[in-house]
Formats: sequence, C-alpha cells, structure tokens
Amino acid sequence: MSVLAANDRREIEVHSYPLLVYALVPLAALVLQAWLPRLVGPYVWFDLPLVVTVYFSLSRRNPLQGMLLGAALGLFEDALSHHAIGVNGIAKTVAGFLCASIGVRIDVENHTIRVLLTFLLSLLCSGIYLFIYRVLLGMDMEWRGFTELFAAIGNGLLAFLVFPLLDRAQIRE
Repeated sequence: MSVLAANDRREIEVHSYPLLVYALVPLAALVLQAWLPRLVGPYVWFDLPLVVTVYFSLSRRNPLQGMLLGAALGLFEDALSHHAIGVNGIAKTVAGFLCASIGVRIDVENHTIRVLLTFLLSLLCSGIYLFIYRVLLGMDMEWRGFTELFAAIGNGLLAFLVFPLLDRAQIRE
C-alpha cells in the first residue's frame, strides 16, 4: 500500500538558478519599472516586478519565499514610484504567496498556465490596489477598468516573452 502511495505521488521539481540571476533579474525589473514611465509616459502597461515575482514564486514553489520576494519587490517599487509605501508590497506579497501555493498543487511547467496566471494575478493586484486606496486609506481612486485589463494583457504578453528566457538560466542537474 505504501509503495502505491509513493508511486502515485508526483515529485515536485523545484528549479534553482545562479545567485547572479536571483540578484540581477529583480534589480533590473525594479530599475526598468521606475525608468520606463519617465521615458514613455504614465501609461506603461507592464508590471515587471509582478512578472518576476510570479516567475520565481512558481519555479521555487515555496510560499514563504514567494511572499518575501513579492514583499521586497513591492516595497522597493513603492519607494521608487508615486504609490503609498506598502500598497505594492501588500499586493505582490499576496501574488507571491498564491503563485507558490498554486505551483505546489498544479503543474506550472505549462507555458499557457503560467501566462494565464500572470494575467489573473495582474487583475488581482489591481483589485488589491483599489481596495487599499478606497477602503483602507479612504482615498479617492478612479477605477480604470479597460486600462487595468490592458495592463493585465501586457503583463501576460511580457510573461510570454520573458519566462522562456528565464527558463534558460536554470541550473540543470
């Protein structure tokens, strides 16, 4: 009976990367996220720190690491942007936790699932921003539904392009 249970259980592969990748990819995402709006204007439809959080949380499959990565990237993004400190931190902490938790339960090696998950988490983060600003902070924030939808599509497309590149940086055993 125990042999059957061991054979039925699928071993989950946790990906690892060189330390330089762990340091440079989030740093590059933060720098580009702070720099692109100054270059192209306020309508940048990409959230690079979110895409990096989703990627590393899915590949590491550890909810605590996903939360910590999301919190760190979100707080640094808040410090570099016009958002209240903690808004991106909270949203990306939730996204990192959910990604890692989902990565443990389903096969996230499928590229379509990873892109769809990035799209959905982008919408979730937008909803968290709105909730924090309107309910918790009591500030008036305009909800731009189509803009948020286009941003989620942009993040999905960015994930479609970036995830295969980051997959090549994995340490193969």
